Amino acid sequence: MGSTPAARTKFSLKNEESEKIRTDSAQNLAAFEEKTVRFPKVIRHRKAVATIYGRSKNYPYYRLAYYAAGKRHVRHFSAFGEAKPEAERIVRELADGSQAAALTAAQSRDALAALERLQAHYQATGRRVSLLASVSAYCEADAKLNGQTLLPAVQGYLQSVASVKRMDIAEAVDEFLQTQTPRTKVADGHRAQLSKKQIYVLGIRLGRFAATFPNTAVSDLNNEHLDAFMGALDKVKSKSDKRAVVTSAKTRNHYRAAVGQFFRWCVRKDYLPMTHRLLEADSMRPEHANTAEIHFYTPRELTALLVNADEALRPLLAIGGLAGLRTAEMLRLDWQDVWRVPGHIEVTAGKSKTRQRRLVEICPALQAWLESYRVRERGKFWLGEERTFLEHYRDLCEMANIPRKENGLRHAFCTYHFALHANENLTAAQAGNSPAMIHAHYKGMATKAEAEKWFNVLPPESARNVIPLADTRNQAQ
Repeated sequence: MGSTPAARTKFSLKNEESEKIRTDSAQNLAAFEEKTVRFPKVIRHRKAVATIYGRSKNYPYYRLAYYAAGKRHVRHFSAFGEAKPEAERIVRELADGSQAAALTAAQSRDALAALERLQAHYQATGRRVSLLASVSAYCEADAKLNGQTLLPAVQGYLQSVASVKRMDIAEAVDEFLQTQTPRTKVADGHRAQLSKKQIYVLGIRLGRFAATFPNTAVSDLNNEHLDAFMGALDKVKSKSDKRAVVTSAKTRNHYRAAVGQFFRWCVRKDYLPMTHRLLEADSMRPEHANTAEIHFYTPRELTALLVNADEALRPLLAIGGLAGLRTAEMLRLDWQDVWRVPGHIEVTAGKSKTRQRRLVEICPALQAWLESYRVRERGKFWLGEERTFLEHYRDLCEMANIPRKENGLRHAFCTYHFALHANENLTAAQAGNSPAMIHAHYKGMATKAEAEKWFNVLPPESARNVIPLADTRNQAQ
């Protein structure tokens, strides 16, 4: 039979009265126990201990004290009936090895919320991170941001770095050199942006850089890598005798320039971020190279070289020594460049090292050496390669018993021209160099009397009016 509404009402009221009786009974028991207990009251569970201190006239609260995580904790209760069950719960947790008792209520809520957030992160990404690891990572990042918030820093990082592609250094170097190769090719009558020699030397330097860090991505490079590479350049082994050879500051600067050029290309290819700052490493700062000793020919040596040279080599040596053109500039010359502007050699922008046009004065001595070549109105000065020219030049020095001096003709021109005119601006304009370079390298190297002898090296009297036959050896090249 179902119960009537009246019966249900009576049952509900009966339950409420029963609950009230139990509550009142517990309160009465706590109040009774409170009156009979002796304070401080020690609560134990195995080795865990908590102590309850009674109220006093000056402090009307019960204090619960215990040690957790190596620290003393004190909590306050208005009734002994609240303090005792909490103390019993705490000692049981401490006896079981739990350190949760070290947390306040607010800290417990934060810890639970943080764990729920990490669980949601795991479900979304599949990456599980502990609460300690996440807090440690945040604190480390916050310390480095110097007061900036983490989210804007991450957004800025993603804008500049997220698109970076991983590429092995050796593979990137090969790709870089391949992109530079087309710059060595040009239509007839024009000058290429880069010479094959430049690409060859660049390949040697970057090849050594890549070999230093095998199986390493460009984006993984840091300042320590660059310090190690530049430190290894202090000494290199010669391929011929395997002995260690100390590299010069100038050579190390060339390596720095090659690596810097490679890094700028890597940024354009997204192999490095724009904010990589690798070139700010201490080891990448250019060194002040000591001024190398300048070796140059004397007037007597120039005379011997010109007299013993064949008809193909003689005008090049005369222009190198008496007009100061660089070897590469001379080999690009056409006879029209000599006769186009009266009294001057025109070094066009396409033939100049600096890619800037300049006019070099033809002094009377050079005019005398070139006079017999008037019949050559057009055509290149040298039909062969630079390597062939250097081989013939070396053979000439051996035949004339004159030591071959690196860039000795150009060094001699700059030295004697500055000694003769005492004007670095004038010498720099003729040589296609900077006044500072002239002043730093060629000042005080010769006297004015020696300079006058140099610029008065004339052809022998018997050879002045001789028109040479076509140089068959040059034509064969």
